[in-house]
Amino acid sequence: MAKKVDDRTDPAPEVLREVESLREKIRRHDYLYYVEGTPEISDDAYDALFRRLRELEEAHPELVTPDSPTQRVGAEPRDDLPTIRHTAPMLSLDSSQEPEEVSRFMDRVRRGLALEEEGPDPAYLLQPKLDGVSIELVYEDGVLVRGVTRGNGQQGEGVTDNVRTIASVPLRLRQEGRPAPDLLAVRGEVLMKLSAFEGLNQRLVEEGSEPYANPRNATSGALRQLDSSITAQRPLEFLAFDILAVEGDAFERDEEGVRALQSWGLPVPERVRMASSAEEVLDYHLAFARDRDELDYEIDGIVIKLDDWAGRERLGATSHHPRWALALKFEPRKEVTRIERIALQVGRTGVLTPVALLRPVEVGGVTVSRATLHNREELERKDVREGDLVRVQRAGDVIPQVVEVVPEDGRERADAFRMPERCPNCDTPLVSRGPFTLCPNRFGCAAQLKGRIVHFASRGGLDIEGLGQETAALLVERKMVVELADLFDLEVEEVAELPGFAELSASNLIEAIAERRRTELRRFLFGLGIPEVGATVARDLAAHFRTLGAIREADRETLEKVKGIGPKMSELIVEFFRDERNAAAIDEVVSRMEELSVYEPAPDEDRGSSDIAGQTWVFTGGMESMTRGEAKKRVEALGARATSSVSGATDVVVAGEGAGSKLEKAQELGIRILDESQFLELLGEMEGGTGDEEGPAELPDG
Repeated sequence: MAKKVDDRTDPAPEVLREVESLREKIRRHDYLYYVEGTPEISDDAYDALFRRLRELEEAHPELVTPDSPTQRVGAEPRDDLPTIRHTAPMLSLDSSQEPEEVSRFMDRVRRGLALEEEGPDPAYLLQPKLDGVSIELVYEDGVLVRGVTRGNGQQGEGVTDNVRTIASVPLRLRQEGRPAPDLLAVRGEVLMKLSAFEGLNQRLVEEGSEPYANPRNATSGALRQLDSSITAQRPLEFLAFDILAVEGDAFERDEEGVRALQSWGLPVPERVRMASSAEEVLDYHLAFARDRDELDYEIDGIVIKLDDWAGRERLGATSHHPRWALALKFEPRKEVTRIERIALQVGRTGVLTPVALLRPVEVGGVTVSRATLHNREELERKDVREGDLVRVQRAGDVIPQVVEVVPEDGRERADAFRMPERCPNCDTPLVSRGPFTLCPNRFGCAAQLKGRIVHFASRGGLDIEGLGQETAALLVERKMVVELADLFDLEVEEVAELPGFAELSASNLIEAIAERRRTELRRFLFGLGIPEVGATVARDLAAHFRTLGAIREADRETLEKVKGIGPKMSELIVEFFRDERNAAAIDEVVSRMEELSVYEPAPDEDRGSSDIAGQTWVFTGGMESMTRGEAKKRVEALGARATSSVSGATDVVVAGEGAGSKLEKAQELGIRILDESQFLELLGEMEGGTGDEEGPAELPDG
């Protein structure tokens, strides 16, 4: 029986020992379960260990560490996801579906390495090509410090809090078999098993929520949540398949690297093999293709990688892909069915997407009844018509699409499909932008309005709790909201009559909307859904211009003075605010949100030389007086930009307890460094004269 935890301020030595012992046991069982696949204890026994550790940490919070197994529950919700540069580029892979390409690839490798024609072939490591979301995990001194999505390959979104919730990601590397390196950057894939995906969708349907289209979408959505407690509820798994960078250790071969990853507690894909000939590679590919439908996860091929690390260095990479690796993909699953009708779907941004409504057909174990036809040009190129017999495939084994029309002798085809001249939902004349056809009536088109309400109310926007897709659709369909501003005129009685609502839930929604009649400028800008303007750009626009009127009147040249805004983005922003319909909709929303309710916190006009507006700040290490998130908000309120990585563009680094590589990089670059006491002193000087009694500065309308 577990002993009772006492209430002493300082934990006794036996408490310290028990906490460490519990953590070690839990990490060991995680390793056995996720890496070795040989669990030694039951789920109930594991849960008992976990509960005991949590009990001790709740009694002695000073013992909680970031790498404790209990810290997977999620952190405080974020306003946005920071952009972080990768430790090393995360390149794409050169790929092919042609078996002959394997021999050509191996010949290129031999020539690149200047190997003798009669000499032995180099060895290659083979592994399945997982169909999930690629991510970089970085460990410093064996402790997980960040997780970053692939993004554009050079930089991605920081999702560290979300990654911490994934049970198969070790928060601290094992060191029993091999010491952890000083730095380890690992590339891997976050995915959701098919059985877990089906269970998730079943729960969503039972809750009345929209199910996900496929495991990859579900994984991507979960990984990029601003609230990591939501990520923690999703059945995500992680598999490591490549070492991007390592310091304090060295490898000669990739096979050795895979063994090291396993030794450190990182799960790797199953059935990793070695090969030295095209025949062995094709046999491996064929075996996976045969077993593909029996796997509990999605793969779309295999990956062939040169085993020798020195050889990889010599071969190098193009700007797109490494020369030492090749993905041999499977043929997409295809079936033949008939198009019953071509429908048009109007999205939140106004783009009209032609969709083929199909006679239901099973493709790779999934019943497909609709497939995207992408856009006007793609539709014309394939000459797809209503009534056609077509070949359908799941692109990347995920998204259904029409591959081609299957000829039918003697059958008369319908007339070619033409995009309409006016929006099928609001009768507004349509416009063309490249291959896309779109409705410019952003706030007046009912089809767009549903999506715009959801975006307006989203966490990055006004953050109106309870205003999701289903509620937005009901409000528009019942004509209770005809334009965005109507949200602020809703009454409890009419909302209570909607399906799924009662007086209490209706009252909660109206109260949530009322609480957002006063909101920050950055949130309002994001909520408007301006093309190309995400949370970060909205924040930068608000900090630079400080009033809605100034942003609306800004020309392209003025907008391009804001960091990160280029010619294309400035043109779209100007076009958005110059559109008469948009202008009228914005005026109406601001008016009904009541007097001067969109604001930007006022800068301190008397800061003098202490003014940090426009500077880029980085926080590293632990702080005693506040969390790093709070510190970032404080400097952002003063007009600075808080980022997660140190570069030549960084102005100030605040180094707290345990600061590591970021501090060293700042010292190398000669960047101004403050400790916590210096930061607090400077913060006091800058915030001291803001006049809290006056409250935030408010915006004049327009």
